[in-house]
Amino acid sequence: MPGKSRIDRREFIRRSAATGAAAMTGLRSRTEAGTRASYQASPNARINLGFIGAGARAQQLMQELQQIAGVEIVALCDAYRGRLERAVERAGKAAKVYRDANEVLAQRDVDAVFVVTPDHLHKSQVLAALAAGKDVYCEKPMTYTIDDGREIIEAVKKSERVLQVGSQGVSSAIQTRAKEIVMSGKLGQVTMIRATFARNSAGGAWIYPIPPDASRETVNWEMFLGQAPKREFSLERFFRWRCYEDYSGGVATDLFVHLITTIHFVMGAVMPATVVALGSLDRWKETRDVPDTLNAVLQYPEGFTLNLSATQNNEYQSEGGVEILGTKGTLQLGDTLRLIPDNTVDDNGWVVDSWPRALQEAYVKDPKVQEKEMPRRWPPQVIPGGETWLPRGRSSTYTHLENFLKSVRTRQTPIEDAVAGHHAASVAHMINLAAKGKKTVFWDKNGDRMKA
Repeated sequence: MPGKSRIDRREFIRRSAATGAAAMTGLRSRTEAGTRASYQASPNARINLGFIGAGARAQQLMQELQQIAGVEIVALCDAYRGRLERAVERAGKAAKVYRDANEVLAQRDVDAVFVVTPDHLHKSQVLAALAAGKDVYCEKPMTYTIDDGREIIEAVKKSERVLQVGSQGVSSAIQTRAKEIVMSGKLGQVTMIRATFARNSAGGAWIYPIPPDASRETVNWEMFLGQAPKREFSLERFFRWRCYEDYSGGVATDLFVHLITTIHFVMGAVMPATVVALGSLDRWKETRDVPDTLNAVLQYPEGFTLNLSATQNNEYQSEGGVEILGTKGTLQLGDTLRLIPDNTVDDNGWVVDSWPRALQEAYVKDPKVQEKEMPRRWPPQVIPGGETWLPRGRSSTYTHLENFLKSVRTRQTPIEDAVAGHHAASVAHMINLAAKGKKTVFWDKNGDRMKA
């Protein structure tokens, strides 16, 4: 890439994490002298970043960070050599490659780390980073299991570090505006929300292309496995890990988590009281052990029911992805935001036609009835048409990163903290448990945990 330094291949191989024998399992907490106990700086101070994981999403984040002043990527590690090579090109000459996450966390010049690895590695890496005095940006979902979330929340409190989860939509202007509309009462009483994801391609089903140079020599299989069940080396599992429950919660933790995070943010909701779900593997049967079709119904104590639906077998999706239905109108929320007032008109004429004639005529002549009923007899009440908002400015990923960096500098609670991340991921885990067990699952709001 123009303007970026390129390293000699022999030197790169010497530095590459793929040749390291150390795995990410059982990460040690680095507290020896030289590791920063905390980050305290002026608002204009530079923040040095380390990346644990340098895959496709990590490199999207790197590209956005290149546009933000006052930050520099100084440390990288990954289990596939090819990703590191490309990441060094993107990050620039300040970025050094380390053998594993422990070495990244041991660097005293690293102020904050990005954990952008498969779901099953998140907890061990996040806990190690917090113990090492680093602030953390963890890609969604924050957790691989519900219990992971409680451990991470306690570790954040104990360490007094900043942790932000990477469901970037909550930092978008559109979702902020949606929250304002709901809170304003324009929708009336919200009793139902519908949210969907639809894909119909191999890539949409996570069957990603595998690099031609991927092999036992360029992939550190043990680093990838961590504490997951031991299995024979598999490039399919390594590069398509979302297809396997050893490393991922599939549709629920990849796609539903985005929808759930949005709905919790916009509605001011915390957790559903009750979850039922059904999942099936209908099409991609040779490539995975997680469902490619998933449907769930969630009841929230805030007074609304959420219907979640996802398929990897058809790409049709209702406009907006998220539809918030209230007694006064509907909010369609996606890449754009549309408010559609309900033009509700009662038509009881067919019922009143069965009354005695005198009672029918009296009913029809009643001014209150005429004001709201029977459009066949008089025009319905006129309600203004819908309004649409379009996104402007920077991407939501950019603004989410800005929000994280602001929290690192100010020590203020981030927009999506560990509690929010725990709740969003826990809903996804509840959906998987309900679908797999074909049973209803419940949340204890007082104990902030799933009921046995």
